Amino acid sequence: MSLKVELKPGERLIIGQCIITNSDQRTRLFIDGKAPILREKDILTITTADTPAKRIYLAVQLMYLEDDTARLRDEYFRLVNEIIQAAPSMITLINGINNEILTGALYKALKAARKLIQYEQDLLANVPSGSAGIPTGSPQNGSPA
Repeated sequence: MSLKVELKPGERLIIGQCIITNSDQRTRLFIDGKAPILREKDILTITTADTPAKRIYLAVQLMYLEDDTARLRDEYFRLVNEIIQAAPSMITLINGINNEILTGALYKALKAARKLIQYEQDLLANVPSGSAGIPTGSPQNGSPA
Protein backbone atom coordinates (compact mmCIF):
# COMPACT_ATOMS: atom_id res chain seq x y z
CA MET A 1 0.00 0.00 0.00
CA SER A 2 1.31 3.43 -0.93
CA LEU A 3 1.98 6.19 1.55
CA LYS A 4 -0.07 9.24 0.61
CA VAL A 5 1.53 12.59 1.44
CA GLU A 6 -0.05 15.96 0.75
CA LEU A 7 2.29 18.91 0.61
CA LYS A 8 1.33 22.53 1.05
CA PRO A 9 2.81 25.12 -1.31
CA GLY A 10 6.52 25.45 -0.59
CA GLU A 11 6.53 22.59 1.94
CA ARG A 12 9.55 20.29 2.01
CA LEU A 13 9.85 16.55 2.44
CA ILE A 14 12.86 14.31 2.93
CA ILE A 15 12.81 10.95 1.18
CA GLY A 16 15.99 9.01 1.80
CA GLN A 17 18.87 11.41 1.21
CA CYS A 18 16.80 13.74 -1.02
CA ILE A 19 14.97 16.94 -0.10
CA ILE A 20 11.86 17.53 -2.15
CA THR A 21 10.40 21.04 -2.19
CA ASN A 22 6.85 21.54 -3.39
CA SER A 23 6.04 24.25 -5.92
CA ASP A 24 3.41 26.92 -5.39
CA GLN A 25 0.45 24.50 -5.47
CA ARG A 26 -0.86 21.86 -3.11
CA THR A 27 0.49 18.47 -4.21
CA ARG A 28 -0.43 14.89 -3.43
CA LEU A 29 2.27 12.21 -3.67
CA PHE A 30 1.89 8.44 -3.46
CA ILE A 31 5.13 6.82 -2.33
CA ASP A 32 5.92 3.12 -2.68
CA GLY A 33 9.06 1.45 -1.42
CA LYS A 34 11.21 1.47 1.65
CA ALA A 35 13.00 4.74 2.37
CA PRO A 36 13.01 7.05 5.37
CA ILE A 37 10.45 9.83 4.91
CA LEU A 38 10.08 12.98 7.02
CA ARG A 39 7.82 15.96 6.53
CA GLU A 40 9.25 19.42 7.11
CA LYS A 41 7.29 19.87 10.36
CA ASP A 42 9.01 16.77 11.79
CA ILE A 43 12.56 17.79 10.84
CA LEU A 44 14.92 19.30 13.39
CA THR A 45 18.25 20.89 12.54
CA ILE A 46 21.28 21.57 14.69
CA THR A 47 19.98 25.13 15.07
CA THR A 48 16.44 24.15 16.08
CA ALA A 49 17.57 21.36 18.42
CA ASP A 50 17.95 23.86 21.26
CA THR A 51 16.92 21.75 24.26
CA PRO A 52 18.17 18.41 25.62
CA ALA A 53 15.05 16.53 24.44
CA LYS A 54 15.29 18.08 20.98
CA ARG A 55 18.95 17.03 20.75
CA ILE A 56 17.90 13.46 21.54
CA TYR A 57 15.22 13.72 18.82
CA LEU A 58 17.86 15.00 16.38
CA ALA A 59 20.13 12.04 17.14
CA VAL A 60 17.24 9.61 16.54
CA GLN A 61 16.28 11.54 13.38
CA LEU A 62 19.80 11.10 12.01
CA MET A 63 19.73 7.39 12.90
CA TYR A 64 16.45 7.09 11.01
CA LEU A 65 17.47 9.06 7.92
CA GLU A 66 20.86 7.38 7.64
CA ASP A 67 19.61 3.95 8.80
CA ASP A 68 22.69 3.81 11.01
CA THR A 69 22.33 3.54 14.77
CA ALA A 70 25.93 2.50 15.36
CA ARG A 71 27.47 5.81 14.26
CA LEU A 72 25.35 7.88 16.68
CA ARG A 73 25.09 5.40 19.56
CA ASP A 74 27.71 7.03 21.82
CA GLU A 75 26.37 10.57 21.31
CA TYR A 76 22.79 9.39 21.82
CA PHE A 77 23.58 7.66 25.12
CA ARG A 78 25.60 10.66 26.34
CA LEU A 79 22.55 12.86 25.72
CA VAL A 80 20.22 10.34 27.34
CA ASN A 81 22.39 10.05 30.46
CA GLU A 82 22.53 13.84 30.82
CA ILE A 83 18.75 14.26 30.55
CA ILE A 84 18.05 11.43 33.00
CA GLN A 85 20.44 12.97 35.55
CA ALA A 86 18.69 16.33 35.19
CA ALA A 87 15.13 14.95 35.11
CA PRO A 88 14.83 11.34 36.34
CA SER A 89 11.08 11.45 35.65
CA MET A 90 11.92 11.12 31.93
CA ILE A 91 13.24 7.56 32.30
CA THR A 92 9.99 5.92 31.16
CA LEU A 93 9.91 7.99 27.97
CA ILE A 94 13.61 7.33 27.35
CA ASN A 95 13.04 3.59 27.81
CA GLY A 96 10.30 3.76 25.18
CA ILE A 97 12.68 5.41 22.71
CA ASN A 98 15.42 2.89 23.52
CA ASN A 99 13.08 -0.07 22.96
CA GLU A 100 12.07 1.22 19.53
CA ILE A 101 15.71 1.76 18.56
CA LEU A 102 16.69 -1.71 19.75
CA THR A 103 13.95 -3.31 17.65
CA GLY A 104 14.93 -1.26 14.60
CA ALA A 105 11.68 0.73 14.58
CA LEU A 106 13.40 4.09 14.12
CA TYR A 107 10.30 5.96 12.90
CA LYS A 108 8.47 4.82 16.05
CA ALA A 109 11.51 5.94 18.06
CA LEU A 110 11.07 9.39 16.50
CA LYS A 111 7.43 9.46 17.55
CA ALA A 112 8.46 8.46 21.08
CA ALA A 113 11.10 11.21 21.07
CA ARG A 114 8.34 13.71 20.15
CA LYS A 115 6.60 12.73 23.40
CA LEU A 116 9.86 13.42 25.24
CA ILE A 117 9.99 16.93 23.73
CA GLN A 118 6.38 17.55 24.78
CA TYR A 119 7.10 16.31 28.32
CA GLU A 120 10.14 18.59 28.53
CA GLN A 121 8.03 21.55 27.40
CA ASP A 122 5.39 20.68 30.01
CA LEU A 123 8.05 20.54 32.73
CA LEU A 124 9.45 23.91 31.72
CA ALA A 125 5.98 25.43 31.56
CA ASN A 126 5.48 24.50 35.22
CA VAL A 127 8.62 26.29 36.40
CA PRO A 128 7.45 29.32 38.36
CA SER A 129 8.45 32.62 36.86
CA GLY A 130 10.09 35.27 38.98
CA SER A 131 13.51 35.89 40.33
CA ALA A 132 15.55 32.76 40.47
CA GLY A 133 18.78 34.70 40.32
CA ILE A 134 21.33 35.69 42.90
CA PRO A 135 19.87 37.74 45.75
CA THR A 136 20.77 41.42 45.61
CA GLY A 137 22.51 41.33 48.97
CA SER A 138 25.02 38.68 47.92
CA PRO A 139 28.77 39.02 48.43
CA GLN A 140 29.30 39.02 44.63
CA ASN A 141 27.98 42.56 44.25
CA GLY A 142 29.88 43.97 47.21
CA SER A 143 26.95 44.08 49.63
CA PRO A 144 27.15 42.35 53.00
CA ALA A 145 25.50 38.93 53.17
